Amino acid sequence: MTVHAGRGFACINYPIGMNLGGDPSQALVHSTPDGKFMVTLSAIDLGQGMKSVCRQIAAEALGVPLEDVYVDTADSDTGPHDMGSFASRGTHRMGNAVIRAASEARAQMLEAAAEELEVSAADLDTDGKGNIQVKGAPSKTITVADTAIAAQFKQGRTLSGRGIFLIEPSGVDWDTGEMSPVTTYAHAALVIDLTVDDETGEVEVHQINSAYEVGRALNPKLVEQQLIGGAWMGVSHALYETTEPYYPARDHLPQDFNTYLMPGPGETVPHDIAVLERPAADAPYGGKGPGEMCANPVLPAIANAVYNAVGVRVDKLPITPEKILRGLQAIGGAKPGPRHPGMSG
Repeated sequence: MTVHAGRGFACINYPIGMNLGGDPSQALVHSTPDGKFMVTLSAIDLGQGMKSVCRQIAAEALGVPLEDVYVDTADSDTGPHDMGSFASRGTHRMGNAVIRAASEARAQMLEAAAEELEVSAADLDTDGKGNIQVKGAPSKTITVADTAIAAQFKQGRTLSGRGIFLIEPSGVDWDTGEMSPVTTYAHAALVIDLTVDDETGEVEVHQINSAYEVGRALNPKLVEQQLIGGAWMGVSHALYETTEPYYPARDHLPQDFNTYLMPGPGETVPHDIAVLERPAADAPYGGKGPGEMCANPVLPAIANAVYNAVGVRVDKLPITPEKILRGLQAIGGAKPGPRHPGMSG
C-alpha cells in the first residue's frame, strides 16, 4: 500500500446572471412613520447573505444607518417581480434594483426635509447617522425620523421608491451569430492538495488554496464564508454525493439523507482564500458576488489532483474509490505525475 500525494489546479470564468427577457429584478423601498425603511424583494435568501447585502446597499443609497433598514422577502405574490435566486445574479441584479428604489425614496425624503427646513432639496445631505442637514450649515438639521413623521402626518406624502433593473439585450454579430449572454463575469483559480491510497482508492483532501475575483466585496466576511462553504459543496459533489450503491456494497441506493453520503464538519480542511477586488462598472457599488462560482472550480481541481497523484483520469462524478481502483487496474498501477513544492508523498 502506498499513499500518493497529488495537486490539482482549475480556473473559472463565470457569468453573472443571464439574458433571458432582460433578467429583471425589482425592489420597493418605503419609510415607516418612525423613519425606518423597509426594502421589499421577491427573491429569496438561500443562506448566501443576499438580505444582508441588500440591506447594506439600501442603507448606503438612502444615507441612513444600517440598523434603520429592514429587508422583507416574505411573499412573492404581493412583492415586486424578480426572476429568482439563481445564476449567481443576486448581488448584481437585486442590488442594482435596490439602489434605484432607495435613491428614489431618498429624493422624496430630502424633498420632505426641505419643506420643513424651508430650503432647497439640492442643498441637503445626509450624515449616515439619521440626520439630514444643510450643506455647509450642519447646525441646520432635521432627523430622518422627524422627516418621516412630517411627511406622513403633516405634508401628506410617502417616502417611497421603486427600482427596476433590466439589462440591455445582447448585441449580435450578424455575420457570425455570436453574442454575449451576460454583461459581467467573475473569475477564480483554485488549487487542491490531496492524497490517494492506491490499495483502497480512498481520497483525502488536505488543503485548498484559492483566489476569487468578485468585483468589490460588499461584505467581506460574508464573501469569505460563502467561498468556504461553496468550496466544500464542491468537494462533496466531487467525492461523495451519489445515488449509486456504495462500493464495495451492492445494496439499495441511498433514499434519504440518513444514507446519502456527504462530508461533515470532521472532514473540513484548511482553505486559504485571496479575494481580489476589481469593481465592476455596472454592478451595485462595484460588487458582483461569488455565487455558484464558489463550488465549480473544486470539481476539476480534484480530478486533476487525483490524476497527478496516481495517473488515473476519472471523468464521471463522484470520484469514488471504485472508479480509482478500476482506473489503477486499467493502467497497471499508480503512475504519479510531477511533484510540486510543498507536496508530500
